[in-house]
Amino acid sequence: MFRGVGAVAFAGASVGALKLPFFATEGAQQDPASCRAGDLSSSEKELVVSNWPQYIDPRKKATSTLSVFQERTGISVDYSDDVNDNAEFYAKVRNQMGDCQSTERDMVMLTDWMAARMIGLGWIQPLDKAKVPNLHANLIEPLRGVQWDPDLEFHAPWQTGLTGIAYNAAKTGEVRSFEELLTRPDLKGRVTLLSEMRDTMAFMLRVEGADPDQFSSAEWGQAIDRLRQVVSDGQVRAFTGNDYTQDLAAGNIHACEAWSGDVIQLQFENPDIRFVAPEEGLSLWSDNMLVPNLATHQDNAEAWIDYYYEPEVAAKLAAWVNYICPVQGAREEMEKIDPSLVDNKLIFPDDEMLATTFDFMPLDDRQSIEYEGDWANVTGG
Repeated sequence: MFRGVGAVAFAGASVGALKLPFFATEGAQQDPASCRAGDLSSSEKELVVSNWPQYIDPRKKATSTLSVFQERTGISVDYSDDVNDNAEFYAKVRNQMGDCQSTERDMVMLTDWMAARMIGLGWIQPLDKAKVPNLHANLIEPLRGVQWDPDLEFHAPWQTGLTGIAYNAAKTGEVRSFEELLTRPDLKGRVTLLSEMRDTMAFMLRVEGADPDQFSSAEWGQAIDRLRQVVSDGQVRAFTGNDYTQDLAAGNIHACEAWSGDVIQLQFENPDIRFVAPEEGLSLWSDNMLVPNLATHQDNAEAWIDYYYEPEVAAKLAAWVNYICPVQGAREEMEKIDPSLVDNKLIFPDDEMLATTFDFMPLDDRQSIEYEGDWANVTGG
């Protein structure tokens, strides 16, 4: 799965009043109150869901979370894993959503920064709080109060992850910081960084002493210059999506910037793969359940959200996907499902680990163009 950091910080406001000029596209801004379809959930027990690949337990099993949901509710789920990249998905639906046309989906799963973007554009329907009580009761504290949707009016985290460092202990000693990743002579040419700009540049800003949550143009310039120098020196082998996992496991690279869920999967096959919370901290992000404008089965979508926020269901899902479970009480339920995962901090991180996490600040149109251009010039992509 391709992931971006994207846990951006916008000033909290309802979408009706929200104006985000940095995401503005001529004619694209919508009012979700007027770009709304009649809900057919009572007469059509159907739900159309778009998610990322391999992000749910095996659906065809009679005991799977999806099968149990269908049996319990009578709702038939048309589930597809057609979200492969946030920007790619946005490009696929932007003309329809910007024109108040249906995407023929009732739910999509998108990472924080893209969820915030679509909410800001008015493309997402508000959730009925009364129909998702488990969300409000059971969401873990670190994911509450995000500035782009502080009251959970529009989003519900599906799964959450951390961006940090992974290394192959059979090939190198412990890598304790991002600074080491960039400077250690024994790692030269054996390091990969992530191709998602927000992931990598958040760490570059930290290395240069800046705050990724709030940084200046001068601080950005200093961080991108440092990255340019690191690339020029040959320290970085490549910028990758999650294909870094193959090279790390094979020993072609010795250390890399990595996503937590990938590392857990690698560790099942290779115990030499280690995940590190670098001295600079960790990036925390979520992929979120969203109901797009003109969804025709919103009640059914809300039933899905409420179901997956039951601790037992959440634990069963987490035992399969191995990302951070966003549901309070799931850790206790995991004791019954797979006790070996209960103390895994990459699924149930402790307060000390979460205290080190950070976000990436929002970018306006000018910054987006400038910074993405800088990034492409350095990374070649």
